[in-house]
Amino acid sequence: MTVGQDPESAGQDPEEAAERLRERRGAALREARRVLWRPSHQHTVRERLAWLNDGAEGVYDLDRPVDMYGGQIVETLEERVAGLLGKEAAAFFPTGTMAQQVALRCWAGRTGNPTVALHALSHPEVHERQAFSQVSGLRPVRVTDEPRLPTAQEIRDFEEPFGALLLELPLRDAGFVLPSWEELSEVVEAARDRDAVVHFDGARLWECTSHFGRPLDEIAGLADSVYVSFYKSLGGFGGAVIAGPKTLVDEAKTWRHRYGGMILQQFPTVLAALIGLDQELPRLPEYVAHARVVAAALREGFTEAKVPWVRVHPEEPHTHQFQVWLPYDPDVVTDAALRQTEETKTSLFSQSWMRGGPGLALTEVTVAAPGLEWTAQDVRAAVREFVERLPG
Repeated sequence: MTVGQDPESAGQDPEEAAERLRERRGAALREARRVLWRPSHQHTVRERLAWLNDGAEGVYDLDRPVDMYGGQIVETLEERVAGLLGKEAAAFFPTGTMAQQVALRCWAGRTGNPTVALHALSHPEVHERQAFSQVSGLRPVRVTDEPRLPTAQEIRDFEEPFGALLLELPLRDAGFVLPSWEELSEVVEAARDRDAVVHFDGARLWECTSHFGRPLDEIAGLADSVYVSFYKSLGGFGGAVIAGPKTLVDEAKTWRHRYGGMILQQFPTVLAALIGLDQELPRLPEYVAHARVVAAALREGFTEAKVPWVRVHPEEPHTHQFQVWLPYDPDVVTDAALRQTEETKTSLFSQSWMRGGPGLALTEVTVAAPGLEWTAQDVRAAVREFVERLPG
């Protein structure tokens, strides 16, 4: 039997065994009393409807008519986000995958160049099944695969022309990392020197203000267009916005219709986004600050427990999310984390563990409202309990 496998699933089909393990993890996390973050998918339908109902009053006039193909409440959200990002206009989309394809194909029409320069770890390259090339006629080219954002020199020296540069802020798969403000400004300038437009994949842009020490509109002001998400940090049901020049946004709305994004009514998703902007957006700097406390306590806890090698990356998180690397196979740490959650009702590592190399496992840690209750001492104590469940 594999370590981390449900004993009752031994001898079962691997897919069935994996499903049993997912169900066991889900049940343990729902019953956990202490977590650093509780994502929306761990709640029941009833709980999410109650959250929507409780938060709706005050964020929008609920006696106004519902939306119909992008009007009413959808326009309210678009105008608000355009204002937050300092852009002329914004367009709401059901998904970020659709939104970014539309924005970049619109830019390709303007520049005459369908080539999009991006990082090898960027979301469209890793998680969207080659949607740029397979659906939108775009040609992605990788500027670098280093675990950081591209540098200005790499942009200047890139060997072929490109019409747009996509920068993911923060770069999630590299550890939610960000450049310095000066580095980011230089990269944007280097792209402009090559007559390229700059597009920010800002699915998590909301929490970047602490690292850069600048407001959202100043950060977004560096780019020609920006995409933001409403569920990754704001706790919404889904949805995304593209913000930029009005002429671009007007064309994007035409392509939104062509891509199947003109949905009759989206008021629950849009209302959830407005609640997130009101309730979660102001708290993100607090989450970022406490993530740094948690990250330091994790390092201290593993050092005190004499784990032979551990990496918290970045050492001081750039946002409220970061990576933890441990010298074990993923099955081993998954088993330890699951047993800790079941036995103590405390979940230190609630997200999946992935293989980071031979004998290495990594996971992502998110610190949000529930995590603010944890002191550094609480984190170190939870690390000790976790390590006690590791072999050796």
